[in-house]
Amino acid sequence: MNTTSREVDTRSLAKPVPAKLEAKIRAGVGRAISDFNMIEAGDRVMVCLSGGADSYTLLDILLVLQKAAPIDFELVAVNLDQKQPGFPQQVLPEYLASLGVEFRIVEEDTYSVVKRVIPEGKTTCSLCSRLRRGVLYNAAAEIGASKIALGHHADDIVETAFLNMFYNSRLKTMPAKLKSDDQRNIVIRPLAYLRESLIKQYAALRQFPIIPCNLCGSQPKLQRQAIKAMLQQWDKSNPGRVENILKSLCQVTPSHLLDRNLFDFTNLTNL
Repeated sequence: MNTTSREVDTRSLAKPVPAKLEAKIRAGVGRAISDFNMIEAGDRVMVCLSGGADSYTLLDILLVLQKAAPIDFELVAVNLDQKQPGFPQQVLPEYLASLGVEFRIVEEDTYSVVKRVIPEGKTTCSLCSRLRRGVLYNAAAEIGASKIALGHHADDIVETAFLNMFYNSRLKTMPAKLKSDDQRNIVIRPLAYLRESLIKQYAALRQFPIIPCNLCGSQPKLQRQAIKAMLQQWDKSNPGRVENILKSLCQVTPSHLLDRNLFDFTNLTNL
């Protein structure tokens, strides 16, 4: 692992964006952090940086909020170099060094494991994400992080809800905040209220050095891609529908569902 310390102003090399757009992004992130008590005084937040628009935006906005927040907390950017062929290893270290933010590059050849285990043409996302998650959880413990910040946004959350309903028969999605399965880490998703389109607009204007995923992101006919296409069609024909679905995930009425573990239907009587 390699580490740098703060060297220059964190915004000096970034491209400016319209004040209204930045304010909207900041407000959405700030509201999510407040609603779910994501960041507290003294936290050391590990920001997982993949090289995509979402994680760049997450780090960018957290750096801004860190300066304005009434509490003190630390940020450490962490990237997992999975040893994918052609991965531009210098991009993220150079970018993070230019910001002056503390960072670590974790090198772990999960790419070879995925390619060895998953047959050619089969979906690699599930195994890849599990391996990546395990490595990052260990990294969080090593650097003393109290929170792990991921770049999942509102579209990811809604897509996951439909994936679980359609393919797993579960009403379940990505929570904004959770304790990891190994009980060692608190995972937070500060972009939970933001639409992907807004994040992409922001990232394009900021001219982040985007690194595409060539391991799983290019696989055709993924279930998630089918769900994404469905939601994109809804956006065109019924603007606001995706936002309403997200809001519904925040306003659950157990007595009007069918889960007997959430509501005591058995003992519900007119007496």
